[in-house]
Amino acid sequence: MQFLVYILAYPLLWLISILPFRLFYLLSDFVCFIIYRIIGYRKKVVRENLALTLPHLSKSELKEIEKKFYHHMCDMFLETIKTMSISPQEMEKRFRVTNIELVNEYAKKGKSVILVASHYASYEWLLTVNPKIDFKGIAVYKRVANPYFDKLVRKIRSKYDTELVETRKAIPTMAQNQRDGILSMYGLASDQSPKLDRIFHSMKFMGIEVPAHTGAEMLAKKYDLSVIFVKVKKVARGYYEATFVSIADNPNDYENFDITEKYLREVEKQIYEAPEFYLWTHKRWKHRIE
Repeated sequence: MQFLVYILAYPLLWLISILPFRLFYLLSDFVCFIIYRIIGYRKKVVRENLALTLPHLSKSELKEIEKKFYHHMCDMFLETIKTMSISPQEMEKRFRVTNIELVNEYAKKGKSVILVASHYASYEWLLTVNPKIDFKGIAVYKRVANPYFDKLVRKIRSKYDTELVETRKAIPTMAQNQRDGILSMYGLASDQSPKLDRIFHSMKFMGIEVPAHTGAEMLAKKYDLSVIFVKVKKVARGYYEATFVSIADNPNDYENFDITEKYLREVEKQIYEAPEFYLWTHKRWKHRIE
Protein backbone atom coordinates (compact mmCIF):
# COMPACT_ATOMS: atom_id res chain seq x y z
CA MET A 1 0.00 0.00 0.00
CA GLN A 2 2.82 2.44 0.85
CA PHE A 3 4.40 1.83 -2.55
CA LEU A 4 1.04 2.30 -4.28
CA VAL A 5 0.53 5.64 -2.58
CA TYR A 6 4.02 6.67 -3.64
CA ILE A 7 3.72 5.73 -7.33
CA LEU A 8 0.36 7.50 -7.52
CA ALA A 9 1.67 10.65 -5.85
CA TYR A 10 5.09 10.95 -7.48
CA PRO A 11 3.93 12.00 -11.01
CA LEU A 12 1.77 14.72 -9.48
CA LEU A 13 4.65 16.00 -7.34
CA TRP A 14 6.92 16.09 -10.38
CA LEU A 15 4.36 18.00 -12.45
CA ILE A 16 3.98 20.53 -9.65
CA SER A 17 7.76 20.95 -9.45
CA ILE A 18 8.13 21.86 -13.14
CA LEU A 19 5.35 24.45 -13.23
CA PRO A 20 6.47 27.98 -14.17
CA PHE A 21 6.61 30.12 -11.05
CA ARG A 22 3.57 32.19 -12.03
CA LEU A 23 1.39 29.07 -12.28
CA PHE A 24 3.20 27.53 -9.32
CA TYR A 25 2.10 30.30 -6.96
CA LEU A 26 -1.42 30.36 -8.39
CA LEU A 27 -1.57 26.69 -7.42
CA SER A 28 -0.28 27.62 -3.96
CA ASP A 29 -3.11 30.16 -3.62
CA PHE A 30 -5.62 27.47 -4.55
CA VAL A 31 -4.10 24.99 -2.08
CA CYS A 32 -4.25 27.67 0.59
CA PHE A 33 -7.95 28.23 -0.08
CA ILE A 34 -8.59 24.49 0.40
CA ILE A 35 -6.36 24.13 3.47
CA TYR A 36 -7.44 27.33 5.22
CA ARG A 37 -10.98 28.07 4.12
CA ILE A 38 -12.43 24.59 3.58
CA ILE A 39 -10.43 22.11 5.68
CA GLY A 40 -9.32 24.58 8.35
CA TYR A 41 -6.10 22.62 8.93
CA ARG A 42 -5.03 23.09 12.57
CA LYS A 43 -6.73 26.46 12.64
CA LYS A 44 -7.57 26.08 16.33
CA VAL A 45 -3.91 25.37 17.18
CA VAL A 46 -2.71 28.35 15.15
CA ARG A 47 -5.18 30.73 16.80
CA GLU A 48 -4.33 29.49 20.28
CA ASN A 49 -0.59 29.86 19.64
CA LEU A 50 -0.93 33.36 18.22
CA ALA A 51 -3.21 34.58 21.04
CA LEU A 52 -0.92 33.06 23.68
CA THR A 53 2.37 34.45 22.39
CA LEU A 54 1.26 37.77 20.91
CA PRO A 55 -1.23 39.05 23.51
CA HIS A 56 -0.33 42.68 22.77
CA LEU A 57 -1.93 42.47 19.32
CA SER A 58 -5.61 43.07 18.57
CA LYS A 59 -7.94 40.37 17.24
CA SER A 60 -7.87 41.93 13.78
CA GLU A 61 -4.04 42.00 13.78
CA LEU A 62 -3.89 38.34 14.87
CA LYS A 63 -6.39 37.43 12.14
CA GLU A 64 -4.21 39.14 9.53
CA ILE A 65 -1.13 37.24 10.71
CA GLU A 66 -3.13 34.01 10.61
CA LYS A 67 -4.12 34.56 6.96
CA LYS A 68 -0.60 35.48 5.92
CA PHE A 69 0.77 32.46 7.75
CA TYR A 70 -1.40 29.99 5.85
CA HIS A 71 -0.37 31.54 2.53
CA HIS A 72 3.27 31.27 3.52
CA MET A 73 2.90 27.70 4.79
CA CYS A 74 1.42 26.57 1.47
CA ASP A 75 4.15 28.40 -0.45
CA MET A 76 6.83 26.73 1.65
CA PHE A 77 5.32 23.25 1.27
CA LEU A 78 5.16 23.59 -2.51
CA GLU A 79 8.63 25.16 -2.64
CA THR A 80 9.95 21.96 -1.07
CA ILE A 81 8.44 20.07 -4.00
CA LYS A 82 9.92 22.66 -6.40
CA THR A 83 13.36 21.62 -5.18
CA MET A 84 12.92 18.41 -7.18
CA SER A 85 13.50 20.24 -10.47
CA ILE A 86 14.67 23.80 -9.82
CA SER A 87 18.05 24.63 -11.35
CA PRO A 88 21.02 25.65 -9.18
CA GLN A 89 21.10 28.98 -11.05
CA GLU A 90 17.47 29.73 -10.20
CA MET A 91 17.97 28.66 -6.60
CA GLU A 92 20.98 30.97 -6.35
CA LYS A 93 18.71 33.90 -7.22
CA ARG A 94 15.97 32.86 -4.81
CA PHE A 95 17.97 31.91 -1.72
CA ARG A 96 20.76 34.38 -1.06
CA VAL A 97 23.36 34.14 1.71
CA THR A 98 24.69 37.44 3.06
CA ASN A 99 27.76 36.36 5.06
CA ILE A 100 28.93 32.84 4.21
CA GLU A 101 32.47 33.95 5.16
CA LEU A 102 31.47 33.82 8.85
CA VAL A 103 30.85 30.07 8.55
CA ASN A 104 33.99 29.37 6.54
CA GLU A 105 36.15 31.17 9.11
CA TYR A 106 35.47 28.25 11.44
CA ALA A 107 36.70 25.80 8.81
CA LYS A 108 39.93 27.79 8.55
CA LYS A 109 40.31 27.37 12.32
CA GLY A 110 39.73 23.62 12.00
CA LYS A 111 36.49 23.81 14.00
CA SER A 112 33.34 21.85 13.13
CA VAL A 113 30.07 23.61 13.87
CA ILE A 114 26.47 23.04 14.80
CA LEU A 115 24.11 25.18 12.77
CA VAL A 116 20.91 25.80 14.71
CA ALA A 117 17.91 26.90 12.68
CA SER A 118 14.24 27.40 13.42
CA HIS A 119 10.98 26.53 11.70
CA TYR A 120 10.84 29.94 10.15
CA ALA A 121 10.62 31.23 6.55
CA SER A 122 12.31 28.70 4.24
CA TYR A 123 14.11 26.27 6.49
CA GLU A 124 13.94 23.59 3.76
CA TRP A 125 15.89 25.69 1.25
CA LEU A 126 18.68 26.15 3.80
CA LEU A 127 20.19 22.99 2.34
CA THR A 128 21.23 24.96 -0.72
CA VAL A 129 23.92 26.61 1.41
CA ASN A 130 26.07 23.45 1.44
CA PRO A 131 27.94 23.97 -1.88
CA LYS A 132 29.17 27.30 -0.48
CA ILE A 133 30.73 25.97 2.72
CA ASP A 134 34.14 24.46 3.40
CA PHE A 135 32.61 21.71 5.52
CA LYS A 136 30.84 18.44 5.00
CA GLY A 137 27.18 19.43 5.30
CA ILE A 138 25.06 17.11 7.46
CA ALA A 139 21.37 17.64 8.21
CA VAL A 140 19.84 15.80 11.17
CA TYR A 141 16.29 14.80 10.32
CA LYS A 142 13.35 12.68 11.42
CA ARG A 143 12.70 9.67 9.21
CA VAL A 144 9.45 9.66 7.19
CA ALA A 145 7.19 6.69 8.01
CA ASN A 146 6.61 5.73 4.37
CA PRO A 147 10.01 4.38 3.22
CA TYR A 148 9.42 5.42 -0.40
CA PHE A 149 8.62 9.00 0.54
CA ASP A 150 11.55 8.92 2.95
CA LYS A 151 13.79 8.01 0.02
CA LEU A 152 12.29 10.87 -2.00
CA VAL A 153 12.85 13.33 0.86
CA ARG A 154 16.44 12.17 1.16
CA LYS A 155 16.91 12.60 -2.59
CA ILE A 156 15.47 16.12 -2.57
CA ARG A 157 17.40 17.22 0.49
CA SER A 158 20.69 15.68 -0.66
CA LYS A 159 20.54 17.42 -4.04
CA TYR A 160 22.87 20.10 -2.74
CA ASP A 161 25.62 17.85 -1.36
CA THR A 162 23.87 17.32 1.96
CA GLU A 163 24.21 14.10 3.92
CA LEU A 164 21.04 13.29 5.83
CA VAL A 165 21.41 11.56 9.18
CA GLU A 166 18.51 10.28 11.25
CA THR A 167 18.21 11.73 14.74
CA ARG A 168 19.18 8.45 16.40
CA LYS A 169 22.39 8.29 14.34
CA ALA A 170 23.51 11.87 14.98
CA ILE A 171 25.78 11.11 17.94
CA PRO A 172 27.60 8.15 16.33
CA THR A 173 28.10 10.23 13.18
CA MET A 174 29.60 13.15 15.12
CA ALA A 175 31.86 10.84 17.06
CA GLN A 176 33.10 9.09 13.91
CA ASN A 177 33.73 12.35 12.06
CA GLN A 178 35.67 13.68 15.02
CA ARG A 179 37.84 10.54 15.10
CA ASP A 180 38.43 10.80 11.34
CA GLY A 181 39.17 14.53 11.46
CA ILE A 182 36.31 15.38 9.08
CA LEU A 183 35.26 19.01 9.43
CA SER A 184 31.46 19.08 9.39
CA MET A 185 28.54 21.43 9.78
CA TYR A 186 25.57 19.75 11.49
CA GLY A 187 22.20 21.35 10.89
CA LEU A 188 19.50 21.07 13.55
CA ALA A 189 16.16 22.79 14.12
CA SER A 190 15.71 23.03 17.88
CA ASP A 191 12.77 25.34 18.47
CA GLN A 192 9.95 22.80 18.75
CA SER A 193 8.69 20.99 21.85
CA PRO A 194 10.92 18.12 23.03
CA LYS A 195 9.54 14.70 23.93
CA LEU A 196 8.53 14.39 27.56
CA ASP A 197 11.25 11.82 28.27
CA ARG A 198 13.91 14.21 26.94
CA ILE A 199 13.14 17.28 29.01
CA PHE A 200 16.19 18.55 30.92
CA HIS A 201 15.45 22.24 31.21
CA SER A 202 12.73 24.82 30.72
CA MET A 203 12.86 28.52 29.89
CA LYS A 204 10.69 31.30 28.55
CA PHE A 205 10.00 31.22 24.83
CA MET A 206 7.79 34.00 23.49
CA GLY A 207 7.01 34.89 27.10
CA ILE A 208 5.81 31.38 28.05
CA GLU A 209 7.76 28.96 30.27
CA VAL A 210 8.13 25.74 28.27
CA PRO A 211 10.52 22.77 28.02
CA ALA A 212 13.44 23.51 25.71
CA HIS A 213 15.44 21.34 23.35
CA THR A 214 18.95 21.25 24.81
CA GLY A 215 20.43 18.59 22.53
CA ALA A 216 22.32 21.01 20.28
CA GLU A 217 24.04 22.60 23.28
CA MET A 218 24.89 19.23 24.85
CA LEU A 219 26.39 17.95 21.58
CA ALA A 220 28.33 21.18 21.07
CA LYS A 221 29.91 20.82 24.50
CA LYS A 222 30.56 17.11 24.15
CA TYR A 223 32.37 17.42 20.79
CA ASP A 224 33.62 21.02 21.14
CA LEU A 225 31.55 22.29 18.22
CA SER A 226 31.07 26.01 17.67
CA VAL A 227 27.40 27.05 17.49
CA ILE A 228 25.97 29.29 14.77
CA PHE A 229 22.39 30.44 14.30
CA VAL A 230 21.02 31.01 10.81
CA LYS A 231 18.41 33.73 10.45
CA VAL A 232 16.28 33.35 7.32
CA LYS A 233 14.28 36.32 6.07
CA LYS A 234 11.52 36.20 3.46
CA VAL A 235 12.19 39.24 1.28
CA ALA A 236 9.49 38.54 -1.34
CA ARG A 237 7.34 35.65 -2.45
CA GLY A 238 9.73 32.86 -3.41
CA TYR A 239 12.82 34.86 -2.37
CA TYR A 240 14.77 34.45 0.87
CA GLU A 241 17.90 35.77 2.53
CA ALA A 242 20.01 33.91 5.09
CA THR A 243 22.34 35.53 7.61
CA PHE A 244 24.57 33.65 10.03
CA VAL A 245 24.91 34.75 13.65
CA SER A 246 27.63 33.44 15.96
CA ILE A 247 26.18 31.99 19.18
CA ALA A 248 29.19 30.32 20.85
CA ASP A 249 32.75 29.95 19.56
CA ASN A 250 33.89 27.84 22.52
CA PRO A 251 30.78 26.18 23.98
CA ASN A 252 32.46 24.86 27.10
CA ASP A 253 33.09 28.46 28.22
CA TYR A 254 29.33 28.86 28.77
CA GLU A 255 27.21 27.88 31.76
CA ASN A 256 24.72 25.09 31.12
CA PHE A 257 21.73 26.18 29.05
CA ASP A 258 23.15 29.64 28.27
CA ILE A 259 23.68 28.63 24.63
CA THR A 260 20.12 27.35 24.37
CA GLU A 261 18.93 30.63 25.88
CA LYS A 262 20.88 32.70 23.33
CA TYR A 263 19.50 30.59 20.49
CA LEU A 264 15.88 30.98 21.58
CA ARG A 265 16.31 34.73 21.97
CA GLU A 266 17.44 34.89 18.33
CA VAL A 267 14.42 32.85 17.26
CA GLU A 268 12.13 35.19 19.21
CA LYS A 269 13.58 38.26 17.48
CA GLN A 270 12.88 36.64 14.13
CA ILE A 271 9.28 35.89 15.05
CA TYR A 272 8.53 39.32 16.48
CA GLU A 273 9.85 40.98 13.31
CA ALA A 274 7.44 39.06 11.04
CA PRO A 275 5.34 36.46 12.92
CA GLU A 276 3.50 35.25 9.82
CA PHE A 277 6.54 33.25 8.69
CA TYR A 278 6.81 31.02 11.78
CA LEU A 279 5.37 27.49 11.78
CA TRP A 280 2.37 28.07 14.05
CA THR A 281 0.70 24.71 13.32
CA HIS A 282 3.01 22.89 15.75
CA LYS A 283 1.88 22.56 19.36
CA ARG A 284 5.01 24.27 20.64
CA TRP A 285 3.40 25.48 23.89
CA LYS A 286 1.42 22.36 24.79
CA HIS A 287 3.61 21.57 27.83
CA ARG A 288 3.45 24.99 29.45
CA ILE A 289 4.92 25.30 32.93
CA GLU A 290 2.63 27.43 35.06
